[in-house]
Parts: sequence; C-alpha cells; structure tokens
Amino acid sequence: MLKSKKHVFWEALAMTIVIFLAGIFLGILIETSNSNKISNLYLQSEISLADAMASSELAENFDFNCDAIKQNNIDFADRIYEEAKLLEKYEESGKLTDSMKLLHKKYDLLRTLLWTSNQNSLKRCNNYNLIVYLYEYESEDIIKKAVQNVWSKIILDVKIQNDDILLLPIAADQNLTSLNLIIDKHDITQFPAIVINNDKILYDLESVASIEEYLN
Repeated sequence: MLKSKKHVFWEALAMTIVIFLAGIFLGILIETSNSNKISNLYLQSEISLADAMASSELAENFDFNCDAIKQNNIDFADRIYEEAKLLEKYEESGKLTDSMKLLHKKYDLLRTLLWTSNQNSLKRCNNYNLIVYLYEYESEDIIKKAVQNVWSKIILDVKIQNDDILLLPIAADQNLTSLNLIIDKHDITQFPAIVINNDKILYDLESVASIEEYLN
C-alpha cells in the first residue's frame, strides 16, 4: 500500500515537472516569435520613415497632380496606421518594453513628418481633409485615458465614413522636437486635442458631427 502511494506521488511529480517544463518551453517559443515580429515591424518602420522623407521632398520640389498627392498621402497614412495597430496588439499584452516604446515613438515621428509635409499640399490642393489627433501616450490619469479611448473611437468613425480624410494620431508626449515645434506654432495648450486642416483646434469632442462640421 505504501509503495503504491509512493508510486502515485512520483508519477504526479514527474507529470508536474513535464507540464512545468513544457510551459516554459512554450513561453520561450511565443516570446521568440513575438520578438521576431517586433524586429520585422521595426525594420518596416525604418523603410516607412525613409519613404516618408523621400515623398515629402518630392512633393515640395515637383508639381504633382492634386489627386495623386491626396491619394498617395492617404494611402501612406493608412499603411503606417495598420503597421502601428500590430504594435498595439503587443502593447495590450501588458509587456510594454523599451523597444516597443521606441517603435511607437518612430511611428509618431512618421506621422509628424506626414503632418509637416502636408502643410503646403493642403493650401494648394484643398481636395482632402487632414485630422491630427494629439493625445498622451504615457498618461496615468484614468479619466484622461477613458476620454482618449472615446475620442479614438469617434475619430475612427469619422475616418470610416469619409474617404477623403488623412488621419494622423500622434502621441504628444514623446519629446519629439519637430512635433513640439508644430504644437507651439498652433498654440495647443492641452491634450487630447484635434487639429483639423491646420486651422481649427478642438479640445472637446462629443460626436462625429463635432468634427464633420469643420471638414471641407
């Protein structure tokens, strides 16, 4: 009887060890897979950054057709938006590493470059709308986080309902010199804030209509 109990004990112990080791191994595989995906995402952001700089210089130096400028800018913004959404999936897992924060900052720089490169295009073409959503990425204020979540959903609804919108969500607390200069230029005093076509700033947002009344 005693030998039987010992036998059951050792079997249970062996099974526990096997499950424990399998869990560790699976965790390592998942972490490695995530790291590889983040590395690929980082590389893609490098390409996108170079592409944005080249596109900005071309738009400044060549007289492109306004329809082409509109479509290229909107397509590019949509592409980096989808890339950044992949990053959010890893952020939502709760493991907000320094590399993820750095990658997020790079996407904010990308969007800032798009914002600056569209200053003249908006004036010359006037055939699309630019919406810049400035928010606080690292805010610990629960109320502000809730407000920003609501704003994000409203702004996304506006984007879905209108094909001619260039949407640029940008974290304003990333210590980007170029972004800070633009914020100072527009005299933006608090966040979240929305800049519409570089001439209208909203600090309150209740519905889709709150934005649509200022669109071209």
